[in-house]
Amino acid sequence: MRETINIDGETYSVDLNDPLDVSIPLRFNGPQPNAYGVAPARSTPCSAGDLVGDTRQGGSCNFEEYTFIPHCNGTHTECVGHITNERISLRDTLRDVFVAALLISIDPISSGETVETYSDAAEPADRLITLAALKSALNGARPGSALIIRTLANDERKLTRQYLDPVPGYFTSEAMDHIVALGVKHLLVDLPSIDRLFDDGHLLNHRIFWNVQQGSFEATSTSRRNCTITEMIYVPNRLEDGRYLLNLQIAPFASDASPSRPVLFRVT
Repeated sequence: MRETINIDGETYSVDLNDPLDVSIPLRFNGPQPNAYGVAPARSTPCSAGDLVGDTRQGGSCNFEEYTFIPHCNGTHTECVGHITNERISLRDTLRDVFVAALLISIDPISSGETVETYSDAAEPADRLITLAALKSALNGARPGSALIIRTLANDERKLTRQYLDPVPGYFTSEAMDHIVALGVKHLLVDLPSIDRLFDDGHLLNHRIFWNVQQGSFEATSTSRRNCTITEMIYVPNRLEDGRYLLNLQIAPFASDASPSRPVLFRVT
């Protein structure tokens, strides 16, 4: 089913019968990605007396208790409430249904190969997504409301990678400043964080993206409340760099983050 959609004055022809899911399936009690070495996501059948929520154990139906950490156990989308004292909800701040998106691929480089900066937490062996690499991948293109970044090398090990040591790649401050300057409202990455995994809790790039003062836990009138960061996606190699329509699906949690399912559609 091909539909014509108008977004921000641009007209897109979209095949809605060909959705491209770039989320990582969260397999409770099974192989799954993990950040910071937290407990894996798990499910347990609910039980009360003779009642058990597992048909394999004699129950009449399946109903289970799920335990997981959205920020660490798989694909998730977060809002500015991730770094503020105010409990700002993603459900209340994510307003966009369909947004124009640009997919690019970037090969992070070692911190010793660039003069771009992050913080004193950076180590010589760290892999960085730099402003120079970002500009090269964009090649003059304007991303629209959403920018999707696939890091290289790219393979299915990202579906179950344990992100702890070595520290995964992250953005330089210069690169993040440029993403904001481009007007990107929704940033999607296949990394566990846009910041260094261990940066003494500063979350410098998160604060740049949401326009929250460094060291502050307060959102102001100029903070980017309707902007989101989606981490731990997986973009298969069969998807070419270029323009797509993004439908960013979340659970209706009243929280700063939610498991999410970003779905792309090819456009003409």
